[in-house]
Amino acid sequence: MNWSEMRVHTTNEAVEPISNIMHEAGASGIVIEDPTDLVKERDTFFGEVYDLNADEYPEEGVYIKAYLPVNRSLGKMMKEIKQSINNLKFHDINLGRNEITFSEINEDEWATAWKKYYRPIKISEKITIVPTWEDYKPVSADEMIIELDPGMAFGTGTHPTTMLSIQAIEHYINKNDVVIDVGSGSGILSIASALLGSKEVYAFDLDDVAVKSTGINSKLNGIERKVFPEQNNLLEHIDMQADIIVSNILAEIIVRFIADAWNNLKPDGVFITSGIIQAKKQMVLDELVKAGFEIITIDEMEDWVSIVAKKNQRKSGV
Repeated sequence: MNWSEMRVHTTNEAVEPISNIMHEAGASGIVIEDPTDLVKERDTFFGEVYDLNADEYPEEGVYIKAYLPVNRSLGKMMKEIKQSINNLKFHDINLGRNEITFSEINEDEWATAWKKYYRPIKISEKITIVPTWEDYKPVSADEMIIELDPGMAFGTGTHPTTMLSIQAIEHYINKNDVVIDVGSGSGILSIASALLGSKEVYAFDLDDVAVKSTGINSKLNGIERKVFPEQNNLLEHIDMQADIIVSNILAEIIVRFIADAWNNLKPDGVFITSGIIQAKKQMVLDELVKAGFEIITIDEMEDWVSIVAKKNQRKSGV
């Protein structure tokens, strides 16, 4: 089979939303070429060694490449992706050049390309993400491995927002906690929660491809009995009591379900949010405080922010 490579020249700010658009449209894989990767210090990340060619990277901004199957639906798929990307302007997302180009590659080239970009990476004290083709052995007794196929769905764990999310989960989770993952994508946050000791993880995503991917990746990691993927729009019509709610999506989306997060958290429950750009940090903070949440921690990585808030027991009426 031949594949069409769709390349978008955009900004780092737009990486998460554009990648998500590509995934939801049916892309079988996504590559991000950020020139800062060529000079980034990686001493704290075990095993993240790349053979990168500087000529393949933009001088400014970021290339996002999606691989789409060449078939009768290709033209329609490309049109829908372009339109959805352009619509991000209405969410005040800086798209930069927003230049979109296409090229055709064969299956062998596409399959080989993955191994250049994706290596085992230690993203927290305990969690290391490993591509399925790598033969990797833990280097410590408490190291936990998440196996992922990066072609399955959006969310391979190497983006700062995912790292921040998993680091927060690792810090705040307790054994037998009930966790809700809003916008589960590939299921990586759900899998991390299950491995770190949660009793049950309810993974919600509006996209049925993401729901299937979460199920596949959960089974791949042997925790499918703990993770329950379900198609749902954020937390609409959800009524349960969780110890932790985690969501790694756009700030504009997070503020839409803060009230539902409050209602679905136990007293003193923790709300972990990520996918927030610096320019939108205060907006999310204001809405969380307005809803009654107590801000516990604010962590930053590159241009991204993660906010951890607690459902204040006194304000919850307990």
